[in-house]
Formats: sequence, structure tokens, C-alpha cells
Amino acid sequence: MPIEHDLPVGKINCCQVCGSEKLHLVVDLGHQPPCDSLLWSPQLDDAEKSYPLRFLVCEDCSLGQIDYAVAPEELFFPDYPYRSGITATLVDKLSQTAVSTLSRFKLPENALVMDIGSNDGTVLSAFKERGMKVLGVEATNIAKIANENGIETLQAFFNEELASEVHQSYGTASVICATNVFAHISGLGSIMRGVSSLLDDGGVFVTQSHYLLDLLETNQYNSIYHEHLRYYTLKSLIVLFEQYNFTVTDVERIDNYGGSIRVFAVKGSGREVSAAVTALLEEEEKAGLYDLEVYRTFAQRLITAKRDLLTLVVSACSQGKKVVGIGCPGRSSTLMNFTGLAPDLVPYIAEQSTSLKLGLFLPGLHVPIIDEKVMFEEQPDYAIMLSWHYADPIIQKLRAKGLKSKIILPLPEVTVIEN
Repeated sequence: MPIEHDLPVGKINCCQVCGSEKLHLVVDLGHQPPCDSLLWSPQLDDAEKSYPLRFLVCEDCSLGQIDYAVAPEELFFPDYPYRSGITATLVDKLSQTAVSTLSRFKLPENALVMDIGSNDGTVLSAFKERGMKVLGVEATNIAKIANENGIETLQAFFNEELASEVHQSYGTASVICATNVFAHISGLGSIMRGVSSLLDDGGVFVTQSHYLLDLLETNQYNSIYHEHLRYYTLKSLIVLFEQYNFTVTDVERIDNYGGSIRVFAVKGSGREVSAAVTALLEEEEKAGLYDLEVYRTFAQRLITAKRDLLTLVVSACSQGKKVVGIGCPGRSSTLMNFTGLAPDLVPYIAEQSTSLKLGLFLPGLHVPIIDEKVMFEEQPDYAIMLSWHYADPIIQKLRAKGLKSKIILPLPEVTVIEN
């Protein structure tokens, strides 16, 4: 029988996957506001909520996690300002979910494919183009955009109650996806029971999440924020899925969001398991993911990266040079708040003209988010690439548009790109 996987709001005292109390603190990032709780100008005089942001690792199953759950309604509110479909690079990467799944599993034409946390329907569009019937579930108002774009989407939080309603109206599904949301959901048990009830026997649950090994290897302390309750290893995912009678049959590492893991879990036990699963488990062990020493090293490296970035920016500003930010993904809030890059050091963050975040302010530090046109006009001395995990294609586009600023990559270690 699985342990209780539905988290109450507040302090978490045990492993979110295996229930072990053998948790070890890796780094304390202080009290921080939820990363996507961006502010309008009238809200700047109001009190802001902040919550503990501590990163821990489980000694037993190797799960990385934070130890405080914020209410889902506070994190994923109706006007949540994120769209996956406005960045061409991300659209291409998310579309690979369909390509990869359909290359492994032969689905009948018009089979039902669902996506939990489907946002604007980017993932499902790729399935629909390949002859599948699709249905999205999205809690925020972005669901309206998906529906307008022809991707049928229910605006709701996915749980076992909603799964029952979907089953009555649409029948069972051959594939259910959870793309970059499976680590975010506090009601994990309800999700797993709902997925199990909706999938055909032999149906596949495809999850994609930030991968703990990539987080450690590339020093991604900025990926630690309240929406990310869990940071999976393959080992911890196998432990989780076995509790709900799923077999992890295949896995692949992908570069989405700075390094992710795409896992294929088939409903039912005793399914054939690919060599990739065994190989990645061996790689995790070799990399030290099951050894606490690698986490101590990670903590030391992230403190160094923080200090190096702050030193560079303070030095530049002291010399009268201007430093701005480029791109405002959720993870930028952790980096900016933990490093202390307030408006006196970084007066604004530039976003593309189609961004839903224009005119808003970063939570905590209140750095304004403005149209990148201003940056191209001003040509600041330095620009910090806050979406550093997509640095190469973004820099290429920025240079093509005429940006001459030196570009600072804050991670894995601080690097300055002059041309």
C-alpha cells in the first residue's frame, strides 16, 4: 500500500515519496515569496507573503525536496503569467513528448491522450497533429487560450474526483502526460489514483520533471522554488510508481528547462523494462546521488556562484556601468532574491514583447519587468541571462536584433560573454 502522498499546507517532516524521516538539509535559501506571484504597481505598498525555502535530500530513496508546501491556489492562481507556446525553442522541445511517446507505444488512431497542467496546449497540439484525440486539464486562465486554439481543455485542478468525471464523459485514456508539473503537485496521491483510474490497462503515464542529477551537475539553485516540491531521481520515481502498481519501462534524459527526465510508466506490474532504466540507475549511483557528500559539494558551489555574481554586479555598478536582466522565468525570482540583486543594482528585467509579465514587478525585490525594446535602445553595459539554460539560441537571437551588451551567464558558474 502507498504511503499518504497528499500533502497538507505547511511544514513537511518526511520524504514526500517513501515517507522516510531521514532527511538532510542541503541549503537554506531563506524565506522567499512564491516565484510567480508577480506584482502590479498598486500592490507594491502591500505586505507580501513569504515562506521557508529549504532544499533537502532523502537518504533512503534519494528524492530531493523542499520542506514547506504552499497552498496550490496561491501558487497556481487564475492569472498565472506563464505560457509555454510563446517561445519557439520550448515549443520544439515540448513537442518531442509526442514524438518520443509514439515511437515507443503504438496507439490506435483517435486514441485519447490527456495532459495534466496542459497550459496553452502546446504538448497536446503535437499529439493532435499525429491523429490523436486530446484533452487538456489546466487550472489557470491559460485554458481559455488553449480552447481558442482548438485544444479541448478543462479549466480545473486534476485530482481523482475530476478523473471520475472525465471517465464518465470521455472514457479511458491510452496516454496521460504530466509535463513539468508532476513535481509541483501537493496532492500527489490523488493524482496517481486519478491517473490509474483513467488509464487503460497497459496505458502509459508520461512524466517530465527537472532531474536532480542535472540540478547538481549544473549548480541550479535557481530551480529551487515553492512550485517545485520534489526533485526526482529515477530511483525515487520507481519507488513512487511501484506503490501504485505502475512499472517504469523506459526513461530518457532531455535538456528541457536546464535538464529534465522523461519517464514512461506503464499501468500494471511485471512489464518489460528497457536497458536505459538500468543504465541510468547505475549512472545515478556512480554520480553519487545516493551519497550525501555530493550534496555538500553542491551547497559549497552554489554559495560561490552567488557571491561571484553579486561581486561582479556590484563592481560594475561601482564603476558607473549599467546591468540589467534578460528574461523572467519563475526561477529568476529565486536567483534574484537569494543573491540580493535589487533595483539599485539591476533596474529592470527585459522580456519579449509577447510576454504576459510586462508591466509587472518581481516578487520580493520589486524589480520591474519591461519590454526588451528599451534594452535594445539603451544598450546597457551588461545583461544577466536569467534564462541561462537556453543561453545559446537566445543569445543568437539577441545579437541578431542588435544587442551589443556583454552577457553574464550566472550559472553553472559566472561567465561573461563579450560577443
